[in-house]
Amino acid sequence: MARYRGPKSKIARKFGEPIYGPDKHLERKNYPPGMHGIGRRRKQSEYGFQLSEKQKAKYTYGVLERQFRNLFDKANRSKGITGEVLLGLLESRLDNIVFRLGIASSRPAARQLVSHRHIVVDGNVVNIPSYTVKPGQTVGVREKSKSLEVITESVSSSRAFRYPWLQWDDNTLSGKFLNIPLRSEIPENIKEQSIVELYSK
Repeated sequence: MARYRGPKSKIARKFGEPIYGPDKHLERKNYPPGMHGIGRRRKQSEYGFQLSEKQKAKYTYGVLERQFRNLFDKANRSKGITGEVLLGLLESRLDNIVFRLGIASSRPAARQLVSHRHIVVDGNVVNIPSYTVKPGQTVGVREKSKSLEVITESVSSSRAFRYPWLQWDDNTLSGKFLNIPLRSEIPENIKEQSIVELYSK
């Protein structure tokens, strides 16, 4: 699956959840898109539910199939509960942390900031959105990029304080990744165990 660039509301309506944030279209049309969306829903099979949860996770974090499979294999080899480790790896991606810190208003916007070399990790420019940030590392805005309107507007309404695994500094426009979050701390409504069961077949 190539990276999705179509209407976000269509994906949100497909899953019945605002996976890209507040969505006025979803509130008005809380049913799947398409000519049969408002009609009777078929009962979803167990496989269909598992596949849906995997797709939801991929769309939420903006990860392609091969990347997602590699992350799952890494989680499966690690100690701990596979599904929770998988979500921890997704949360550790640089683009996701830029979003969580409030430097960008969305994950796609965060991905663009990283790709355009506006983000530094421990003072060094990193332009790879999938870069895995390690606990203790500091993620911030490049000095010459701190005056960008898109960044200043997003930071002014920062959500960083909501996440106990991040420590934000307004003076330096940077945040420290304290630790990989616990499953109970991650707000995403994803049934990770269903993803594990899907890949285990």
